[in-house]
Amino acid sequence: MVVPTCLPLVVRRCHVCAADRFRASGKFRVNANHKLLDAWLLVLCTGCGDTAKLTLLERTTVRSIRPELLNRLHDNDPGLTADLLQDPGMQRRNRIALDWDGAWRLDTGGRDHLDAEVIDVAVRFAARIPVRPVRLIAEGCGLSRADVERLIAEGKVVSAVRLTGRLSGDFTFTLKR
Repeated sequence: MVVPTCLPLVVRRCHVCAADRFRASGKFRVNANHKLLDAWLLVLCTGCGDTAKLTLLERTTVRSIRPELLNRLHDNDPGLTADLLQDPGMQRRNRIALDWDGAWRLDTGGRDHLDAEVIDVAVRFAARIPVRPVRLIAEGCGLSRADVERLIAEGKVVSAVRLTGRLSGDFTFTLKR
């Protein structure tokens, strides 16, 4: 299982120092203007520490917002921060991407299965983390990436999904030794 270990960095250009990475502060700012609300997730530049806002709600009527969401915003809920960062709509609206380098780990459940002649493996993602399948197979099976690529070329690693590029969804593969 691919499990996040911390929040990913936000890829966005800083207008102060031109750095291109921000970290989520875990804080929200909610502003009320009569019956309309705006809400932002605050992120901090990794270069200079400047604060930027990622738009969550814009001129939204109070009645259209679920009360539990509003409470989570006011309480600076860390789980909400993780959920919102992974929301594709929020990423598109704010023109951001996520940098997952060093923010996930692979939980294999042990290495006793590696001695078998044929191994059927199901890879599950706890979050939408884009990772190269070759890297996951290499880490999970104790092989080098070059060995995994060679095994794929020889037809000894087989999957219903394309094993080149990046995946962020569950997949299965079979390794024949």
